[in-house]
Amino acid sequence: MPKQPLPSSLSRSESPVTWLSIGIETDCSHAEALADAFLEAGALSVIIEDADAGTENETAQFGEPGSVTTPGWERSRVVAQVDADADIAQLIAACAQLAGLENVPPYTQEVIAEQNWVQLTQSQFEPIRVSARLWIVPSWHQAPDPEAIILVLDPGMAFGTGSHPTTRLCLEWLEQQVDQGHSVLDYGCGSGILAIAAAKLGADNVVGVDIDPQAVSAAKSNAERNEVRAHFEDSSKEIKGQFDIVVANILSNPLKALAPAICSHVRCGGRLALSGILAEQADELIALYLTYLPLSVADTRDGWVCLAGVKP
Repeated sequence: MPKQPLPSSLSRSESPVTWLSIGIETDCSHAEALADAFLEAGALSVIIEDADAGTENETAQFGEPGSVTTPGWERSRVVAQVDADADIAQLIAACAQLAGLENVPPYTQEVIAEQNWVQLTQSQFEPIRVSARLWIVPSWHQAPDPEAIILVLDPGMAFGTGSHPTTRLCLEWLEQQVDQGHSVLDYGCGSGILAIAAAKLGADNVVGVDIDPQAVSAAKSNAERNEVRAHFEDSSKEIKGQFDIVVANILSNPLKALAPAICSHVRCGGRLALSGILAEQADELIALYLTYLPLSVADTRDGWVCLAGVKP
C-alpha cells in the first residue's frame, strides 16, 4: 500500500517529559511495515522483537545475508515509543492501515519517564574480561585491573565491541599466538579491536583493512585512543606483503569468496584464524581452504566457531 500522509495531530511535541511505549503483536509479514509506519508518524524509536521471548517457543535469529530465508518471527512484537500526548487510538489506526492490516490490532501501553538516555545507554556496557590479562573497557569506565592489557573501546557503528562470541574467540586466539615483533593483518577489521589487541600484545607491523569506510575511520580513531601503532585502509586498495598472523572475523560467504586473497597474505609457516562461522558451516570452510592451508576448529562458543591453521 502506498504511504499516505498521517494526521497532523500525530506529530511529536518539541520537548516531551514522558513517553508512551506501545506494544503491538503481529506476524512477521507485517512487522517491518508497521515499524516503518510508526517511524513515519514521528515515533522516538521502534523495535521488533520475538513475541515469544523468554518462553520455550523463543526463536533465535542469527546468521548472515542469504542464510536466513524467512527473517523475523511469526509472532512478532512491535514496540514503539511515542509522545505521551499523542492520540494513541488514532496513531495505531493510521499505522495499521499503512502496514496493510485489515483490523486495528490490540495493544499495550506503558508510561516511560524522562531519563538521562546517555547515562542509561552507557550503563548497559560494562567492562568485558576476555582473559586473565586482557580486558575491553568502555572509555567512561575505570579499568578493573590497571595491570592488565586494556582495550579502550566504545560501542559504535563498526562491528566489534568484544561482546559477540566470534570477537571473543579471535581475541583469545590472538592472545595465544601473538608474540613480540609479529606482523599481523586483520582482514575485515570493523572497529579495529583485533588489530589493536595484536599491537598491545606485542605485534610490530599491524595492518587492518575493511570494505566499509566508516569502519576504517572508526578503527583509526580507536587506535589513537589506545595509543597503538596500526595502519588501517580500505580493502579495495592493494594489500601488500605477507604476515606472520592473519585473522578474518567476517562471515562464511565472504570468507569463501576471499579465500585466495586472504591466504595469499599468510607467509609460509604463518598462522591464519577465521571466525564469523556458524558451527554447521565449519566443514565446508575447512574443505574449501584446504587448497591453501589446512584448518581445524580451534574453539567454539554459542554456536560459532574459530578455525585456525598453519600455512605449509
